[in-house]
Amino acid sequence: MVDPVTEKFTVQVCYATSLREYLQELTVEQGCTIEQAIRQSGVLDAIPGIDLALHPVGLYGKKKPLETVLRARDRIEIYRPLVADPKESRRKRAEKKAQPG
Repeated sequence: MVDPVTEKFTVQVCYATSLREYLQELTVEQGCTIEQAIRQSGVLDAIPGIDLALHPVGLYGKKKPLETVLRARDRIEIYRPLVADPKESRRKRAEKKAQPG
């Protein structure tokens, strides 16, 4: 909910690895972008190695550009790079299944 007096609202920033989860709720001002909120959250200091030029980001599972303006209660997600290309993995599984024996 947006506070009508201060025009501020809360959002969450999250990032997870197989070993660690980072979830930070913070208050931002109207017009705040995904990138600004990520920088304000402290996640870049808490988890070294996150590079916003390489790591895709999004809201609720949908990729978005860093310039996306936030709304109240948005959950910003920082995604890890894929280890394997899903299309390539499916192709290899299909080839293996099709082989006799």
